Amino acid sequence: MKDLLRTEDLSRADVELLLDTAADFAKNPLRSTDALANKSVAIYMTKSSTRTRLASETAVAHLGGHPMFLRGEDLQIGRGETIADTARVISGFASALIVRTFAQSDVDELGKWATIPVINALTDDDHPTQLLADWLTIREVFGSDISGRKFTYIGDGNNMANAWMTMGAILGAHVVVATPGGKWAPNPLAITTAEKIAKGSGAKIEVLTDPQAAAKDSSVLYSDVWMSMGDSESVRTEKLAALAPYAITQELMNLTTTDSIFMHCLPAHRGEEVAAEVIDGPKSVVWREAYHRRTTIQAILYHLNRGELTGNI
Repeated sequence: MKDLLRTEDLSRADVELLLDTAADFAKNPLRSTDALANKSVAIYMTKSSTRTRLASETAVAHLGGHPMFLRGEDLQIGRGETIADTARVISGFASALIVRTFAQSDVDELGKWATIPVINALTDDDHPTQLLADWLTIREVFGSDISGRKFTYIGDGNNMANAWMTMGAILGAHVVVATPGGKWAPNPLAITTAEKIAKGSGAKIEVLTDPQAAAKDSSVLYSDVWMSMGDSESVRTEKLAALAPYAITQELMNLTTTDSIFMHCLPAHRGEEVAAEVIDGPKSVVWREAYHRRTTIQAILYHLNRGELTGNI
């Protein structure tokens, strides 16, 4: 496996390996400072970022490498140079490429033409690095045995909803996604992909429209912002009205298990998708979750550069 382009690319063995290594990096961030010694990693972002940029640059540095942060206007790709040519050039200078952009097809094409590992750090369709951080946090709280537990995402049927189903399917979990129907529902292809993976892993995938039914007896309630980067402002009023019943309130948290946690990939809008008393309350693990963006990206870089991920073959 050369690249991590989509969550579905990972096998369960890959995920377990990455989580184990990330847990080690959480305890000792500088345990492998020679892994990228005298090497550079290009970090190309066309979307604004706080956690992904900080996590990526720190992960590279902790592995002994040099992070090179690039925006679209920094490269000739902003003036019409092709993705293929850009991938070839970057491959001559860097040992890996981390990409955060809009179109999944751009990341796929970079992976096709680059001779170095390409890592998807967010697209409009998927967010594999976030899901690894999420599940490392879940494992820290509940351990590796997730039998009998229910893991629920509530809100917009966006890239996080897609990735939540896929990663849950890979790990054999009972995962639920609750969104409005219609245009704010998850991508049907993502549902199909997750259900296909679930047949082999024993996972249970549920897609609901009732947030109370989704929250009941859940071990995790997960949310994301309702207006994502790239969403047109022209749909704001309609979208917020449709999603209002899906806000994570204390009343919704009260339907969950006694040991439940609240998760969010951040940034958060208190008073919209989550109440302040929830995200700032005792069940919230969002800061530990954000911390693990670094540990998991560090693990991805470490194992991809060593050729130790097999992929979901």
